[in-house]
Amino acid sequence: MDFSLVTSEAYREIFQSMSEGIIMVNESGEIALANPVAEQLFGFGRGELTGVTLESLLPERYRKGHVKFRQAFNGDPHPRRMGFGRDLMALRRDGTEFPVEISLSYTQVQGDILVMAFISDISQRKLVEDALRKSEEQLIVYAAELEKKVELRTDALNQTIVKLEQEVSERKKAEEEVRRSFERERELNELKSKFVSIASHEFRTPLSTVMSSVSLIKQYKDRQEYDKQDKHINRVKSSVNQLTQILNDFLSLGKLEEGKVEIQSDPIILQSFLDEIKEEVQSFLKDGQTVTTACPPDLDEIWTDTRTLRNILYNLISNASKYSDAGKQVHVSAESKNSRVFFYVTDEGIGIPADDQKHLFDRFFRASNAGNIQGTGLGLHIVKRYVDLISGEVSFTSTYGKGSTFYFSIPQG
Repeated sequence: MDFSLVTSEAYREIFQSMSEGIIMVNESGEIALANPVAEQLFGFGRGELTGVTLESLLPERYRKGHVKFRQAFNGDPHPRRMGFGRDLMALRRDGTEFPVEISLSYTQVQGDILVMAFISDISQRKLVEDALRKSEEQLIVYAAELEKKVELRTDALNQTIVKLEQEVSERKKAEEEVRRSFERERELNELKSKFVSIASHEFRTPLSTVMSSVSLIKQYKDRQEYDKQDKHINRVKSSVNQLTQILNDFLSLGKLEEGKVEIQSDPIILQSFLDEIKEEVQSFLKDGQTVTTACPPDLDEIWTDTRTLRNILYNLISNASKYSDAGKQVHVSAESKNSRVFFYVTDEGIGIPADDQKHLFDRFFRASNAGNIQGTGLGLHIVKRYVDLISGEVSFTSTYGKGSTFYFSIPQG
C-alpha cells in the first residue's frame, strides 16, 4: 500500500500534534500508523506500534469478542463512539490495564478502508468518578442513617404528642367531671332551696287540716257524732296522702339526680300489673272518680323494670286524678306496635294551656291554670326521667278545659 498521500507534511503535523492518541488500523486489524501520544499511552517507543495487531492492545478477555466488533465495523463503517454506557479497558505494553474512551472514524486510501481510533486515557476521570460514587454511596448511607434517626425522633415525638393528647384529654375529662359535679351540687342546692320553699307552703295546708281534724274527731267521738268523725278521718287520710306524695316526689328526684336508681328487667304479666295499680290508686281518688284499664289479649308478658314502670303509671294516674273533678274517669290502656309497648293515661280534667305545654316536663314547672291545686311541679319531670331510664319516650296531647292524654312507649322485651 502506498502511504505517500497519508504522510504529507501538513497531515503529519496535525497527526503528530494531537492531544489524543490516534492509531490507524487496516482491515486486517494491524496498526498502520500511531501518533506519539498513542505510543506513550500504550508504553511503546517511536514506530514500535506499526504492524502490531489491535487486539494485542486489549486485555485477553476482550480480544475474541473485539475481532467480531472490528469486522462488523468494517462491513458498515461510520463514525461512532465505542463502549457507550460501559467501561472500556486497554492494555499497556507492561501488562497494566487502564480505562479509555474511544471514538471511531474511517477513511479510504486507494480503495482500502483505514479505521481511525481516537483514544483518551480517562484514568484520572475514573478516579474522580469513583471518588464521587463513593461519596454518593457515603451520602446515601448517611442519608439512610439520618432518615432512620429522623424516624426514631419522629416516633418519639409522636409518642410524646400522643401522651400529651392523652394527658390533655384526661385533664379535660377531669375538668368536665368537676364541672358536672359542681353543676350537680348547684342543682342539689337548688333542689334543697326549692324543697324548703315548697315544703313550707305545701306542707302547711295538709298539716293544718290534720291538726284541726284530729281535734274535731275527739269532740265528735265524745258527742257520738260518728258521721262527722268519719268525714274528718277521711280528711286526715287525704292530707297524709298529699304529704306522702310530696315526700315521694322529692325522694325520687334526689335518687335520680344522684344516679342511685338501678334498673333491672323482669317479666311482667301486664293485665295483672295494671289491675294492681288500679287497686293501689284508690286511696287518693276523689269522690266518684274511677280508673278503667284495657289491655289487648295478645299483649300478655313484657320485660322491663317493674318498680320504674309502676312509678311512671302511679304518677300519671295521680296527676290525672288531681287535675280532674270528682266523678270523672281516668282511662289506662296499653297496646303493642313495632316491638314496643305503648301506655296511655287519659283524663277528663282541666287540660293544659297551649303556652304552658312546652315547659310541662321542666322541673318545678306548674301550669298557669293549676290554681290552688296542690303539687310540687316535679311529677311530670320525674316521669320523664324514669321513662328515659327504661329506654322509653314520653309525650302528650291536651285540649284546654277538656282533658289530657299522656302516653309513653318502651321496648317490649
